[in-house]
Amino acid sequence: MSEKTTDELFNEIKADADIENFIAANQGEFTGKFHEYLKRLLRERNLTVREIADTLNLDRSYIHHIFSGAKKASRERLLAIARVMRLDLPATQYLLRYGGFAILYPRIPWDAVVISAIEHDMTFAEMNEYLNQLGELPIVK
Repeated sequence: MSEKTTDELFNEIKADADIENFIAANQGEFTGKFHEYLKRLLRERNLTVREIADTLNLDRSYIHHIFSGAKKASRERLLAIARVMRLDLPATQYLLRYGGFAILYPRIPWDAVVISAIEHDMTFAEMNEYLNQLGELPIVK
């Protein structure tokens, strides 16, 4: 993982006019490909793509395409994957940002329910039921 803060990296870019020097000096600070990060999370949690697909009741080939980088998951599907992986809120927010999506925002009712579900460590199924009980759309139909 990173050794420098994002602010430190910004400051280095501002201070050094030679971007090639910056890139060469900071190779270990750059993020990898998103699908590689997803696969690492999968390994760390001792899960398989099949388990993710089965839990979400989604086509296995679709989930394989997400984890191989061939397809990009929607924000909702990424949240569903995060919940199956039982990521905490900071890790879920990081996953959303890294995937190119807006983080969960407590002023949006649907997002607030999802935040609450994560904070109460609900399973994916429990979270979908919670959303339903509160009149919100499920995370994955």
